[in-house]
Amino acid sequence: MEHTTSGGFNRFENSKNDSILYVGIDLGTSRTSISASNGVRETVASIVGYPRDVVSRKLLQRDVLFGEDALKNRLALDVYRPLEHGVIKHSDSTGAASDDVEANLEAARALIQHAVSLARPKPGQLVYGVVGCPAQASIHNKQSIIEAAREVLDSVVICSEPFSVAYGLERLQDCLVIDIGAGTTDLCRMKGSMPDEEDQITLTQAGDFVDNQLFELFKSRCPDASFNVNMVRDVKEQHAFVTEAAEPVLVTFPVRGKPKTFDVTAEMRKGCSRIVEPIVEAVDRLVSTFDPEFQDRLRNNVIVAGGGSRIHGLDRAIEEALGPYGGGRVRSVQEPVYAGANGALKIAYDMPVEAWEQLR
Repeated sequence: MEHTTSGGFNRFENSKNDSILYVGIDLGTSRTSISASNGVRETVASIVGYPRDVVSRKLLQRDVLFGEDALKNRLALDVYRPLEHGVIKHSDSTGAASDDVEANLEAARALIQHAVSLARPKPGQLVYGVVGCPAQASIHNKQSIIEAAREVLDSVVICSEPFSVAYGLERLQDCLVIDIGAGTTDLCRMKGSMPDEEDQITLTQAGDFVDNQLFELFKSRCPDASFNVNMVRDVKEQHAFVTEAAEPVLVTFPVRGKPKTFDVTAEMRKGCSRIVEPIVEAVDRLVSTFDPEFQDRLRNNVIVAGGGSRIHGLDRAIEEALGPYGGGRVRSVQEPVYAGANGALKIAYDMPVEAWEQLR
């Protein structure tokens, strides 16, 4: 976790009053979820939209829109998806135009502010947050997230997303978490102490990768149809599976302006299955380089989290694919939308005073 020292805060004293609101934020490429110490839990699509002109501003009567609201009105908006591969877009790019860098940073800042507002802090209440980011995010990526949070959070700690999942489940020893988001799949092995760099792997084969695979497969299956990646993503979120048996997946796309139904069951299975092999290879790397005395414990305690864990049968598919590597036991979390945010909130509760970085 990234942190620096701050003073004047005692979490045990705070337990006697409500002057500080703790929040755990899973800042994701596709969705941002927040869990707060006042019991509020909210999630929003990580989409930010600004009215394009005076007409759209008059129509929408707002300066900024978020989530599904932004998607619904996107033709009237300049739309930003400010997180890419789980970090702020262009935060580690030297070739990006400065306007693009600043625009995505501003959109990320607005998204974090919106997420915190959903937690309904009281007027004057301090907000201390733990924010999850990809396991191998660079120092510059993490600093960009801190910068985006500067106007919203009074104190912040950055931690890896799979670590926050494991912490929330209290699986801190001999456990391997696979957190499948939209931009990245993050793996982290737990050994009873803070994970080191060699304990974590970040893959780009994740939800967006599956969307693009499905888009190409659907184009082959429906060559005359008109559709986009957003439409494919909606189908995936409703029907994603990797099992041999499944209900037919039927989609309706326009063909020269007329709706036509297509059966894309085989394409759905094939596209979703393409993340299994890279995940299994990463699991094998983390297991095979672990202390040999504890490798069996690790391989038999694999947890799948994140939005990708909702792909029907994925945990069993990973478990079966681990057979040639020595086998294993894999299960999915019960609350994929909030597992990361819940864990981040628990970290916030347990964080000692010296771990917080004062932003104000």
